[in-house]
Amino acid sequence: MTVHFIGAGPGAADLITVRGRDLIARCAVCLYAGSIVSEDLLAYCPAGARIVNTAPMALDEIEAEYVAAHAQGHDVARLHSGDLSVYSAVAEQMRRLDTRGIPYTLTPGVPAFAAAAAALGRELTVPEVAQSVVLTRVPGRASKMPDGETLEAFAATGTTLAIHLAIHALPRVVESLLPFYGADCPAAIVAHASHPQERILRGTLGTLVAQHETNPIERTALILVGPALLSGDFRESALYDADYRRRYRGGPA
Repeated sequence: MTVHFIGAGPGAADLITVRGRDLIARCAVCLYAGSIVSEDLLAYCPAGARIVNTAPMALDEIEAEYVAAHAQGHDVARLHSGDLSVYSAVAEQMRRLDTRGIPYTLTPGVPAFAAAAAALGRELTVPEVAQSVVLTRVPGRASKMPDGETLEAFAATGTTLAIHLAIHALPRVVESLLPFYGADCPAAIVAHASHPQERILRGTLGTLVAQHETNPIERTALILVGPALLSGDFRESALYDADYRRRYRGGPA
């Protein structure tokens, strides 16, 4: 028996990986975060599968489902939104499974920031404009931020920021970033990326708060900020430059 943690993608049911889909199809139990994971994915469950929406459940209750499945020898597909590597609340579940000696696997999924970039039609790293992407959030009821991990510290780099779980604090986010990026810096909000309910607000740090007040978005949104979001004046990558010698074009290995 194995618990399979599966990144279910950012919203659209067809953005799950083939591996994730196939795991769902052969697990007798499926636990899914119903508040944000598409119920369309449940169509991949085998007939007769036990399907549990974990949205209203506490961690102890979720653990009890794993224990019961383990006792019965039933594999579990555990669906989380986006990708498991960030903001997935998987770490505490794995810790409990380790304590109980219950085996598990992790299958990555399409992360929200990647789906948001696709929705915007933008590459988040542009040569000599931005070569890093910072994934971060703001303090909230769930947990505080570690010392040193502040918006101001990340903004000092001037690179692309993908700010999760922060739409409720948009004015504070903008106030923190303005001294570093300026009012004209491109910014956007993408809600429900890849989902039929997808919404996009494009603007600048100077306009984003007013745009949001006119078109409010309450949850499941990502704030993206940085010059790469609008930059059209940049040097082309050397990767495809005819004069750039590399192993596949007769250059050194």
